[in-house]
Amino acid sequence: MSKITIDVKSRTPIFEQLRHNIRELALTGVLAPDEQLPSVRALACELAINPNTIQKAYAELERDGIIYSLPARGSFISSDLSSASKAAKDEVCNSVTDAIRRARLVGVTREELREILEREWR
Repeated sequence: MSKITIDVKSRTPIFEQLRHNIRELALTGVLAPDEQLPSVRALACELAINPNTIQKAYAELERDGIIYSLPARGSFISSDLSSASKAAKDEVCNSVTDAIRRARLVGVTREELREILEREWR
């Protein structure tokens, strides 16, 4: 599954990178609903990381409703990502709100924020 990438130089923990990466691939439709994920062992070998790291990421993804597991069959992308999608949108909106508040505190104008938004939206 070469769609999943890990940056070993990043300060973000590997399980978080993995979790974020799979969540993004699922929410954008790159990983289809009910598509099977690689086994913990296979993905650990492919990415050259500890299987416990993969297991931790899979457990969090399951808790978030991004994937589901079937005993002796593996882990799959959830067919209903609506709650995960809403949670992702809420997370982004909260981050943007926090960024706007910080920007106002340091004197960034509304027009400067609009320019940034327009530039990044493209």
